[in-house]
Amino acid sequence: MVMKPVDGKPFELTRDTGGLAEGAAAMRAALPGTTLKNVLAQAGRTAVRKGRNAAFNGMNPQPVDWYCFEADDNDTPDWYPQGVACASEAGRAEPVVAVSWYWKPTDGRPEKGVRLSFLDVATRKYAHVLLVRPAPDGSYQPINIHAGGIAWSGDLIYVADTTNGLRVFDVRGLVDLKPTPAKIYLAYRYLMPQVDHWRPVSGQARFSFAAIDRSHSPDALLSGEYAEPGTVGRVARWPLNGDHTLAAGEDGVVRALDAFEMPKNKIQGAQSHEGRWYLSQARDGRTRGSLVVVDTAGKVTTRDFPVGPEDLTCWREKKTLWSVTEFRGRRAVFAVGL
Repeated sequence: MVMKPVDGKPFELTRDTGGLAEGAAAMRAALPGTTLKNVLAQAGRTAVRKGRNAAFNGMNPQPVDWYCFEADDNDTPDWYPQGVACASEAGRAEPVVAVSWYWKPTDGRPEKGVRLSFLDVATRKYAHVLLVRPAPDGSYQPINIHAGGIAWSGDLIYVADTTNGLRVFDVRGLVDLKPTPAKIYLAYRYLMPQVDHWRPVSGQARFSFAAIDRSHSPDALLSGEYAEPGTVGRVARWPLNGDHTLAAGEDGVVRALDAFEMPKNKIQGAQSHEGRWYLSQARDGRTRGSLVVVDTAGKVTTRDFPVGPEDLTCWREKKTLWSVTEFRGRRAVFAVGL
């Protein structure tokens, strides 16, 4: 029961920017731009630090820290949190955690796609930002994907798209629609356009979650596959350039540094750090999950985890691993020790 090395060829990626960069530039030219700092300074929502949360009932030990969403976000049936990343993972100084949510309405309302919540853990303030796909003329539309994981490096946020690789967003491209209220889009004030896309070459890999390993040299982006019992999931890592883009060869293809078969199924998130692997294993909406740890010698141990654990990110300075829980009434961003 170890991380078994496997062929990385199914995880080759190729760039498919198309008109995304042109469209993002057109959006920024037509709409008021803003910064992540300004978004958080004006954030209208407040998380509750170490509030009561049934996701942690019976968990031993309890998380070392956690933040509960406001009541309407905690209980909404329309949005489900999935991915998580932190500014530390990105190599940034802000005390910020980002969470991806996908739209899952039950009554046929218009598609809203994916949103990111940026949470400042120092102030407990957070704000939602809607992700959109721009067209070359500056128009845009929501992105209907599961967004099971996110990885943050520098200014770039990579969002896992299950069968279509990794979508790329740039926090420098944030726009604020409040000065032009007639343009408020799907009830969202802040938008962030997609700027790039890396698609799988073979279509033989899935992209269920993502993270950045900053203990690897060079920094590496990783993603992996969720697998039901009876099937096997894999995880792979790719090199990043100094500008935080994926490092492609002369032929434009990004090849995995390595790839592994994971020792457990139902993995919702993975993080590699200083030679160890951390895997977030879910069960169901009522049963606590597990944190599976594979040490440098290949030994596998299991630690208690809450109900509904998802993606993983490493806050290096705090020596903590962060995740988010997804089920209604049990949603929180939380941290455990490495």
